[in-house]
Amino acid sequence: MKYINTNEGHGDADSADDAVSATALLEQRIAATEEQIATLPANTPAQEKARLQLQIIGSLLDLSRGSEAFPLARAVFDDCIAAHDWEQAVIACDMMYKADQEFSLPALGQGIWLAVTFPVDPELSVALLQHVVEETPNDSDGAAVAATVAHYLADMRAEGKTREELMIFTNNLLGSVARRHSKVESQEQFDFWFTKLELDDPEKFLPRLRNVVDVLVQEDWWLDRDKIWERIQN
Repeated sequence: MKYINTNEGHGDADSADDAVSATALLEQRIAATEEQIATLPANTPAQEKARLQLQIIGSLLDLSRGSEAFPLARAVFDDCIAAHDWEQAVIACDMMYKADQEFSLPALGQGIWLAVTFPVDPELSVALLQHVVEETPNDSDGAAVAATVAHYLADMRAEGKTREELMIFTNNLLGSVARRHSKVESQEQFDFWFTKLELDDPEKFLPRLRNVVDVLVQEDWWLDRDKIWERIQN
């Protein structure tokens, strides 16, 4: 899967020399992509430039240079919102979160809002909701809501092998949340817990996700939700 990291390892470098080589390779990739962007024709679609910029940001994150990656990702986000390129805007939000900077949580919240509002890559949507699970205290219902929405989106939007993989992943995510939230161990306990928290009805758990998003974003909205909704309805 592209966006969800199920590998608990921390890199493939076996020695200091390997690590140096990997760093050099990433820096070369950044320089080459910057050169490619500099030579783009003036009429290059914004989406293509954003795709290249996101490659640079990904390399910066791999180099643990989050303070450099965040402002670049924020600029890409603004450009993508202006171009109505919702999926790459969500990718930029994911990268801003991974940069671990002051406004990473507001970025995560806005990415989730876009990912639920628009039919972007379901794996990307699940990845952002997994971040909420990781950020949320064990006894908070917010993690349960996020995991439930992740499972719901995987079921509704994914297809084929991707759907199978995401359904397994989100099932496991829900089970993990249930165990840490209420020490759920059996299927019977899970069914009771799931119903008690009203996670069996999209008309109830989807509105609750808005509360989770509001907690993440606070007053730091960088997009006009009303304007976007107006565009959708027209």
